[in-house]
This record gives sequence, C-alpha cells and structure tokens, in this order.
Amino acid sequence: MPGILLGEVFPNFDADTTIGRISFHDFLGDAWGVLFSHPRDYTPVCTTELGRAAKLAPEFKKRKVRMIALSIDSVPDHLGWSKDINSYNCDEATETLPFPIIADPKRELAVQLGMLDPDEKDKDGMPVTARCVFIIGPDKKMKLSLLYPATTGRNFDEILRVVDSLQLTATHNVATPVDWKVGDRVMVPPTIPEEDAGKLFPCGVFTKELPSGKKYLRYTAQPK
Repeated sequence: MPGILLGEVFPNFDADTTIGRISFHDFLGDAWGVLFSHPRDYTPVCTTELGRAAKLAPEFKKRKVRMIALSIDSVPDHLGWSKDINSYNCDEATETLPFPIIADPKRELAVQLGMLDPDEKDKDGMPVTARCVFIIGPDKKMKLSLLYPATTGRNFDEILRVVDSLQLTATHNVATPVDWKVGDRVMVPPTIPEEDAGKLFPCGVFTKELPSGKKYLRYTAQPK
C-alpha cells in the first residue's frame, strides 16, 4: 500500500471539501498542517474525535496550524454529520466546523496516502479508512505520522503536544524527552560536543551521572 515517509514532500492533491474545492498545498500556505482521517461519517468514535478536535481548534490556530479532516463519505454527508458533531459538543447544531472535511467517496486519497485499515470493513466488505494523523511542516514535508486502527480513538491533546515539540525542535537545536510539555526541561542532543554545549545554552546544562559513565543525559531549560 502506498505511503509517505518522514521527511518526504507530502503529495499535493485537489479535493472537494466542506469549504469547497481545494488544492492541498495552497490550503496549507506557509502554515503547519494536520491532516487526520476517519473511517466513516455518523459513527460513534469518529464523532467524539471530531468533537474534541473542534474544541481544541483555537489552540492549533494559536500555533499557526491548519487542520483538515478526511472521511470516505460525500460533502453533503459531512455537512449533515457536522451538525451532530456540534451537538455532541453541546454547541449549536450548525454545518460549520472550525476546519474542513475532505470527501473521499472513491477512497482514492485513502489508497494514495496509505490510510486504509484492512481489518475493518464496511457493510459492502470494503476496507474503511484508518485513523491517520499526518503533521506537515511549512516546507510541505511530513514531520510526523500516526496510524491508529478504526476501533481506537486518538488523543488530540497528545497531537497538540507533539506539534509543540516539533515547532520547538525545528527552531532550536534541542530534543524533548518522554512526556515533555511546554515549560519542561529539554535535552541537549548527543551531536553537540561538551565544549560547545555551555556556549549554546547559557542557562546551563545539567548532566545526569550514570553507571556507564557516559555523559549523554544532558538537560537544559526550554529555549524561549
């Protein structure tokens, strides 16, 4: 099944969406992008996911991230489903969400982007779209890929956390450790020699002593 590797330019494509016909790269402009796919409209897990994504949309916007969803149903179905999603959030049941939904009724994009879940099929026996997350940088290259089966809902707080890490490490020569969140200490990459670390990180570098004696667990304050 075709797919995209990290660091590759994400394919440009034209598609019908709930805001009209788009060209994907033009839609992104010079922003970061999050493309997240869904198996089907009017399904329970998908409704909870899009509801959560809608609630977090202002946080993604603050980070200059453009969100866009994809499902294999039609634009009219997407618009009708949007009312349910807004109602799930206890908001007015309108057709408008803070991000568009791509229509992929022929599964052409799902195939091109490697999104199909072979273990989950619709009533006609056709594979449905898996729960993919693609994060695309302003250079149009793929920075992160997550793939969940149709039966498992995603954590959109984690996706937001990952965006924070990607944006920080894209502009500063640091890495983020396990469970990192904004404001926590970051790590000094092993590629930076000991003699250079102090100059690059004026807030100081803390090195954790280890039984091996190797000085590779190095921490510093998060750059501003």
